[in-house]
Amino acid sequence: MTHDLTLPRARPEDAPKGLAERADLDPHRPRFHFTAPGGWLNDPNGLAHWDGVYHLFYQYNPLAAAHHRIHWGHATSRDLVHWRDEPVALVPGTDGPDRDGCWSGVLVDDGGTPTLVYSGRHGERELPCVATGSPDLRSWRKDPANPVIAAPPRDDITAFRDHCVWRENGKWRQLVGSGIRGVGGTAFLYESEDLRDWRYVGPLLTGDAGTGTAADLDWTGTMWECVDLFRIDGTDVLAFSAWDEGATHYPLYWTGRYEGDTFTPDGLHRLDYGQRYFYAPQSTRDALGRRVLFGWLQEGRDEDAVAEAGWCGVMSLPRVVTLGADGRLAQAPVPELARLRREAVRTGAFTVTDGSCLRLDGVQGDQLDIETTLRLVPGASARLVVRESEDGSERTVIEVSRPADGGAGTLRLHRGASSLDPAADSEPRYGELPLNGEGVVELRVLVDHSALEIFANGRALAARIYPTRADALAVGIEATGPVAVERLDAWRMAPVFDGPRPLWP
Repeated sequence: MTHDLTLPRARPEDAPKGLAERADLDPHRPRFHFTAPGGWLNDPNGLAHWDGVYHLFYQYNPLAAAHHRIHWGHATSRDLVHWRDEPVALVPGTDGPDRDGCWSGVLVDDGGTPTLVYSGRHGERELPCVATGSPDLRSWRKDPANPVIAAPPRDDITAFRDHCVWRENGKWRQLVGSGIRGVGGTAFLYESEDLRDWRYVGPLLTGDAGTGTAADLDWTGTMWECVDLFRIDGTDVLAFSAWDEGATHYPLYWTGRYEGDTFTPDGLHRLDYGQRYFYAPQSTRDALGRRVLFGWLQEGRDEDAVAEAGWCGVMSLPRVVTLGADGRLAQAPVPELARLRREAVRTGAFTVTDGSCLRLDGVQGDQLDIETTLRLVPGASARLVVRESEDGSERTVIEVSRPADGGAGTLRLHRGASSLDPAADSEPRYGELPLNGEGVVELRVLVDHSALEIFANGRALAARIYPTRADALAVGIEATGPVAVERLDAWRMAPVFDGPRPLWP
């Protein structure tokens, strides 16, 4: 991404007139995913469940659909479904360590004081900064000690930003995402008594960028963005987003053991098969004991289309993360999303024969939640088709397949015909699909205009699609080999916002 470091400090009166209204009219704008009122959105930040309220902060530019002079937007919810826009939390300073942007970070509870730890950007440097909030988390004061870490711990780094902060044995600990040139991505560990005076401990874990290439789907990159360390059912997880010289690749996670000042990994895994379409994830543990995760769904259309639309970037639906029987993370949309379901269509059980294609009567739209249970015989595959036009010229295909010789299956998204716009990204996405001996697939597909999130047996795949035809609304199912559809339920999903929203709440 490019960054304009010469823009003046943004003010509410500087917001372009009609930007939010233009964004609201865009047919590709999701309606039940969270989006900013207009302008630019990227990483989820400061995710927390505080006094019964979910707080979602996010990287925000209210002046344009471009990654310039990043602020912290803020939204709240009591159910992870319906959101209220709150006042912008952080604005770049007129001078000082965050003159050119308030970049990603976290919210922590410092003895009852809500405290943000974030990366302030000044010129080409990003350094840790702190801001404290009012009891209702609606107003924030930057600390005069900023930056609270004066410089990276060494000179041979690729970048130094994004934070994971927690309390352990009476002290604060912090990870800062980084990378060591000629070696690989890393997470630098720090320790503090007061969130202001930090002692460098050392790298928690360092990857090997020399293993594999950027074309591989599990290459760990030259820098780790948005590191997130948490424990789930006795397993420690270190999640990060692989970055390389300005290119955002995909989120990965290590499973292993965090002990003392190190993380000992036992496996590296893909967090979402959508690659950059689910990036910079951040998680929190809520009052129900759940691990709740959000990610940034990047755009798949060109900059001119984004500028014309007046908005850019979507927050993923909130996901509940658990530990699967295979020791990997399993993900599912939070159950609260069912509150948006309207007009159910239930098909009951049926069989799709080899080579057949069935359009599903009564199931169509661009705001849908579809759940189906499929049973695949060895060598069979099922293809759920969404956003299909009447003539079939536009269609998006979600395929699940079972190999003839046993073992894991494949989840694959085909976007070659998703849009007649030649500038829209159409590359496929795919990943391993765990199967039991009966070949059962629990598949859930959420379609929200240009946002698409797929969950299959605990694996997730997020992407973006941009149909051009107004009639690209049909849903169908196809098969190679006989496929038993044990159930297929679909709902139209209600929107969570009504009309344009103020760019500066």
